[in-house]
Amino acid sequence: MNELDAVIALIQRINAGTGYSRAAGIEILHAAAGEVDLRMPMRAEAQQFNGHFHGGAIAGLADHAGGAASTTAMPPGRVAVTVGMTLNFLAPAGGTHLVARARVVQAGKTIVVSNIDLFALDAGLETKCAQGTVTSRAIPMPPHLLEPGR
Repeated sequence: MNELDAVIALIQRINAGTGYSRAAGIEILHAAAGEVDLRMPMRAEAQQFNGHFHGGAIAGLADHAGGAASTTAMPPGRVAVTVGMTLNFLAPAGGTHLVARARVVQAGKTIVVSNIDLFALDAGLETKCAQGTVTSRAIPMPPHLLEPGR
């Protein structure tokens, strides 16, 4: 398995292994070094009073995407935890899905900064609904996320 395949496998293990991402129905659309795209379906539990995605659901997806992208830029055996996040809401997020596109903009030995653009999908059209920045810190990989045999 090459390094990129290992990174993608790690993001898949993290996504499948956390209660939040499973409960929210988050799926990986794209993963590469320094970038991750995630999609979350609209569910009643993620709605606010007008039927749009709740700001907390949007923030949760932004945080998850930023951490995933940051993890792809960290040395092997390290995983990202969020230490700071800013998020600006730009438009109501209606539709069937929410997509987060996270890209690393600066990666140091312990701190990684990622930008995240979020889009509401409705009838095949994307509306940018939020944008943010996630700052992550590298910590040792928990044993349950390590690849079997490592």
